[in-house]
Amino acid sequence: MLTKRTFAVLAGAAMFAAVTGTASAQNVTLRSTDIHPDGYPTIEAVKYMGQLLDQRSNGRIKINVFHSAQLGQEKDTIEQTRFGVIDLNRINMAPFNNLIAETNVPSLPFIFRSVDHMRKVMDGPIGDELLKKFEAHDLIGLAFYESGSRSFYNGKRPISTPADMKGMKIRVQQSDMFVALVQALGANATPMPFGEVYSGLQTGVIDGAENNWPSFESTRHYEVSKFYSLTEHSLSPEVLVMSKRSFAKFNAADQALIKAAAKESVAKMRELWDAREKASEAKVRAGGAQINTVEKQPFIDAMKPVYDKFVTDAKLKDMVAAIQAVK
Repeated sequence: MLTKRTFAVLAGAAMFAAVTGTASAQNVTLRSTDIHPDGYPTIEAVKYMGQLLDQRSNGRIKINVFHSAQLGQEKDTIEQTRFGVIDLNRINMAPFNNLIAETNVPSLPFIFRSVDHMRKVMDGPIGDELLKKFEAHDLIGLAFYESGSRSFYNGKRPISTPADMKGMKIRVQQSDMFVALVQALGANATPMPFGEVYSGLQTGVIDGAENNWPSFESTRHYEVSKFYSLTEHSLSPEVLVMSKRSFAKFNAADQALIKAAAKESVAKMRELWDAREKASEAKVRAGGAQINTVEKQPFIDAMKPVYDKFVTDAKLKDMVAAIQAVK
């Protein structure tokens, strides 16, 4: 959590950089934030980006990664990044849904057929166009990371059909779309900060939640929620953004270095992610969680109200069609 003292230090650093002009002629350490613990694939990917920048700038540009939500939860850090207090930020797509309409599309349930399909889309022209949308909101979209496939878990029973979810209290991200997704399946959506989910499951404030293998494992949610059902309803990517104010302090050559290093960090993130998913699944299974597959079509069919609510104009409908057309 961001303390007043930490905020003051970071704000002072940002003001100092603004007063002293461009960052390209001097040594600069960019401040990057992430809610995940040290060692998590997104953390290590940004560290790798920092190594590339350090090497290619002859030590002028470095990155200091603040992990474990040291600077605040995702929703809190977006404004700090737009202001330039934080330079780099790895954010789930969901907190941007109400700010940038286009981010709703890759966040849609079942929009991607597979991990390979998602990667092809986000690495191609659709992803590039989406990254540009962040600039109007004082952010530079650098690259897309990923958060695997999200599935439902709970402490009551396996979920095999949408009917099994009826009446369950399911924690969701603080996102209107995830609320609508869970409601469309007959469950009661309960928006809740990520850090409160374990106690919520343990005390019965919520019956279940939804997330990927590494998050289910690293938070030890499997200890208090034994049923993990492979709905794989979301493959929503995550985005690495940079403060537009911070980016503007660099000359064109250094801006190109930053963008290139960010893009190269994606392959590192995916390599680490794929290994982490396998290790997390093995640990969860060894811990006694009961895993079941589902017939996805009834879940897909239930999503029509979600698409009707969030894909409301021709521009968004065209993006949906373009994603679905990618082979």
